[in-house]
Amino acid sequence: MVKRKRLNVKAYVSIGMLSSIAYLLMLLNFPLPLFPNFLFVDFSDLPALFAALIFGPLAGILVEFIKNVLNYIATGSQTGIPVGHIANFIAGIVFVLPTYFVYNKLKTRKGMTIALVAGTIIMAVVMSALNYIAILPAYTLLMGFPDMRNLVVPAILPFNILKGVMMSVIFMLLFMRLQVWMNKNLKSV
Repeated sequence: MVKRKRLNVKAYVSIGMLSSIAYLLMLLNFPLPLFPNFLFVDFSDLPALFAALIFGPLAGILVEFIKNVLNYIATGSQTGIPVGHIANFIAGIVFVLPTYFVYNKLKTRKGMTIALVAGTIIMAVVMSALNYIAILPAYTLLMGFPDMRNLVVPAILPFNILKGVMMSVIFMLLFMRLQVWMNKNLKSV
């Protein structure tokens, strides 16, 4: 019973630290050339992915949620409603969760590569659909922008694929170095 409490505290502290790192990484965003200036790349989903792999999918969701709440409190939103933060939260979840579940079945470096490819494709497709259905229309309604749904195929979809590939490459570099440590800590959690 006492051991379980320690592990819960360890998990909560780790989730808090990973959320803080994710928030800081979210601040280090940058645009990509050739894409609309409202699309930014950041690597804040990487701590959420580590949290999910070590502590389970709920930990990954919590890291995504906390980083977006912190960012909304610190920076606010042009619309008054955190449309961009909600989009970032959903994008993070639809990248992290498929990656987690596929890797959980395969548990090898090759399996992680397959998992990251699956996470990237799922994120790109889901976010394209959500941008067409809800996110871009919300910006049109709240900010008075022209209808931007025509950007989904030429801009949103390739941007999310490129973002997923960039995150996957960086994650694999970290994962290869941390895999032994993660496996050791997974056994103790």
